[in-house]
Amino acid sequence: MNNIVAIVGRPNVGKSTFFNRLIKRREAIVDSVSGVTRDRNYGKSEWNGKEFSVIDTGGYIKGSDDIFEGEIRRQVELAIDEADAIIFVVDVEEGITPMDAEVAKLLRKVTKPILLAVNKVDNAMREKDAIEFYNLGLGEYFTIASISGSGTGELLDKLVEVLPELPEVSEDEEQLPRFCVVGRPNAGKSSFINALIGEDRFVVTDIAGTTRDSIDTRYNRFGFEFNLVDTAGIRRKAKVKEDLEFYSVMRSVRAIEHSDVCILLIDATRGFEGQDQSIFWLAEKNRKGVIILVNKWDLVEKDTMSTRDYEAKIREELQPFTDVPIIFTSAITKQRLLKALEETVKVYENRKQRIPTSKFNDFMLKLIEAYPPPALKGKYVKIKYCMQLPTPTPQFVFFANLPQYVKEPYKRFLENKIRENWDFSGVPIDIYIREK
Repeated sequence: MNNIVAIVGRPNVGKSTFFNRLIKRREAIVDSVSGVTRDRNYGKSEWNGKEFSVIDTGGYIKGSDDIFEGEIRRQVELAIDEADAIIFVVDVEEGITPMDAEVAKLLRKVTKPILLAVNKVDNAMREKDAIEFYNLGLGEYFTIASISGSGTGELLDKLVEVLPELPEVSEDEEQLPRFCVVGRPNAGKSSFINALIGEDRFVVTDIAGTTRDSIDTRYNRFGFEFNLVDTAGIRRKAKVKEDLEFYSVMRSVRAIEHSDVCILLIDATRGFEGQDQSIFWLAEKNRKGVIILVNKWDLVEKDTMSTRDYEAKIREELQPFTDVPIIFTSAITKQRLLKALEETVKVYENRKQRIPTSKFNDFMLKLIEAYPPPALKGKYVKIKYCMQLPTPTPQFVFFANLPQYVKEPYKRFLENKIRENWDFSGVPIDIYIREK
């Protein structure tokens, strides 16, 4: 489990460019038009041997500056609640704006580490202009140019220095599988856990966000033993209308990173919405096992084709990672709950599965000989050896004479054939092509 670092600031100060630099990928869309970031971007970064999760809080919203200000204020408040450290990005070209002052006012009340990053400082004159930002009352600032990377090293040195130390996990906890229950607010996560453990341990209401904290429950019934984690939904506040999607994703980050299998609950009456998809891809990006439970199935009007059609719609949204168990359940009527547990344990076993190298070569090399990679520029790719890597998640390496000519479609072909011959249902697979 990693510390969470949130990047906050008003639109068009370069948050997404800085985010891309931290995760070393061009994942967030960058444009000179303010408000380009429509989704909450999430990634992992590492500096001086310390790994942490990064969330770019940029959010797109139509409307006036007043609406922008309200949205930014909400996101900063959520980041303050959930992040372990906050990087506040401002723009030296614009100087201190009223929105910057408003964000700084919120941050001055916080005891968590706050790092002020003055962006777009790419020459000596702008270095002098940055002195103005002392007026925000946040103390020390760091001048950076996120496009070139100038100054980011000093900022990251300070960041890893101030990040809190994470508690050590006991050996007993480490050995037990960890299954986390994730999903949008009010999908029925707490009802599901209450039904499993046979007691009303978690408060359940119709109000989204009754659960306030992520709670571990040791489960030992029906021959199963594991740690079950309920990700907190939304913390209710009297005067703040919260951005539910941002909050639930931030809350899910910790639980997902520190789990083996994610049980994604979706509300059958609402369908597989954008928020559900965000959480699914968060789990996939972390290479965790995933199982989808369509909860509240008892509330849906059904015919003989309902289950098949509903499942087909979900798999269409999951492409290309469609090899995921989908179970239709009801926490209230306890419909198929044991089936859901059995599938979750099976996904956990699939994730730990190891294929003997000789067996893997026997099957895959015959297949590759019959269906070799397409020739490119008149050159033929030959794969002579392959194996599963000794990693915590399923990763396979294929040794070829010209690895650069093996493209994504052929990698997907190899993955599909592995899945056809071995059961990796619910588990992301990584395929690497290396020079022999």
